[in-house]
Amino acid sequence: MDSREEVVATSVVATKVSPSAKKTLLILNCILLSVGNCGGPLIMRLYFIHGGNRVWLSAFLETAGWPFIVVVLFILYIYRRCSKGISTASTTVVYMKPRVFFAAVVIGVLTGLDDYLYACGVIRLPISTTLLIIASQLAFTAFFAFLLVKQKFTPYTVNAVVLLTAGAAVLALHTSSDRPNGESKAEYFKGFFLTVAAAALYGFVLPLVELTYNKANQAITYTLVLEIQMVVCLFATIFCSIGMIINNDFKAILSESKNFGLGETSYYIVLCTSAIFWQCFFLGAIGVVFCASSLLSGIIIAVFLPVTEALGVIFYKEPFQVEKGVALVLSLWGFTSYFYGEYKGMKKKKSEEKSSLDRSKELAQVNYSSV
Repeated sequence: MDSREEVVATSVVATKVSPSAKKTLLILNCILLSVGNCGGPLIMRLYFIHGGNRVWLSAFLETAGWPFIVVVLFILYIYRRCSKGISTASTTVVYMKPRVFFAAVVIGVLTGLDDYLYACGVIRLPISTTLLIIASQLAFTAFFAFLLVKQKFTPYTVNAVVLLTAGAAVLALHTSSDRPNGESKAEYFKGFFLTVAAAALYGFVLPLVELTYNKANQAITYTLVLEIQMVVCLFATIFCSIGMIINNDFKAILSESKNFGLGETSYYIVLCTSAIFWQCFFLGAIGVVFCASSLLSGIIIAVFLPVTEALGVIFYKEPFQVEKGVALVLSLWGFTSYFYGEYKGMKKKKSEEKSSLDRSKELAQVNYSSV
């Protein structure tokens, strides 16, 4: 490769996403995150309700859709090869450096553990209760974002975190009437605390992803983000596969499918649909971190929890007690507080930018007059 081609190839690698493209990507990833956030828990609960009882299998499905990312990366690679002015010999196949790869491996193992903790909660709790507990994830995300990436907070953000945490606390104080039939109190509380642990762990994972971006020492393109997500999901899947092997889940799939309440064909449809929904969730979550911040990703996850909770009550006929209503109101109040604070912050920023521009114009006019 001659020096001119090397410079061109390097510039492509170093090019970041433009602001307009980043807004489009943010919207796309928000859609993916919302679809996965609503569909993933509902399908997982459907599996457990109709006779499925393999926790490691459910955790495995949360990241088993990672080959889809390989397809997307291949398409992007072909697009780069065909781009005008780029030599096919200079097209970079993999952008990820070893430093980022090892960070993604660690995040992947933590994600696999988080998937297992979450599945342990879903098998024991009604979906509406699970989701309201997961709302506390925002508090953990905010805390770890402050520690790891020095996230700045406004009074509105603090208010949102406090309200969401209070909502989860209300559920913790009134849980006896929500226990599924035939489940012991010990199992119920085990599911409750494992779900809290899952919320805390993923609240740590999101800022850790943002920290990886900040410390990567290379340009963070969307292609690199997809590569990181692929490695994260791959190693999370490997982690859960080991659990499945130890628990003999692979051998049990055939017999479980024959005894599934909705039929054998529906069993495999449920498994495949679950993998698709969860891949949308993780791809959207890491994409929002890339386009904005880990805190915004946590906020969007929390925003759609009441929607999924309502769907759980509608489709699965789950009880909706007073404490759930109180927790839901607190959650919605927290969401409103956060987005109102963001609106005021953006309005203030635009006002300051306009004032700065006006001052620059006035100064330029004065300098021109003096000349």
